[in-house]
Amino acid sequence: MSNDSKIAGTYATSPASGYAGDVTPATAWKILSERGDAVLIDVRTRAEWNYVGLPDLEALAKKPALVEWQSFPSMQLNPEFVATLSSALPDKGAPLLFLCRSGARSAAAAKAMTAAGYSTCLNVADGFEGPLDAKARRGEAGGWKAAGLPWRQT
Repeated sequence: MSNDSKIAGTYATSPASGYAGDVTPATAWKILSERGDAVLIDVRTRAEWNYVGLPDLEALAKKPALVEWQSFPSMQLNPEFVATLSSALPDKGAPLLFLCRSGARSAAAAKAMTAAGYSTCLNVADGFEGPLDAKARRGEAGGWKAAGLPWRQT
């Protein structure tokens, strides 16, 4: 659970083991909008960023941090993940919102950063594209894109 009472008492979070909790994409946007210190960290692969798209935080005067949790095509864990983020984000109390395709890699990243001493690591449930729909496609049944939040392709 988050040690940041401003998050726990203000925003809807779902309990999670090993990190502050899960939030919906809409709640993630609200936190990013209302908390100047909040950071969205997209942990997908370069291929996903380039071909699927990125969250667009321009309206908030922010950019997502892009740090791969695993590298495509081998999907090996990035051994520098924690060190890279730790050096870029010295405020261990800032809300960190982790995003991947569907919420699994980002939950693992949130656990890793919590273990590194960051107190408010949140997983964006359903990720950027969400679960597969009835047609075995992503992007419609849940996630950042399906919630109608801003995104762009490069």
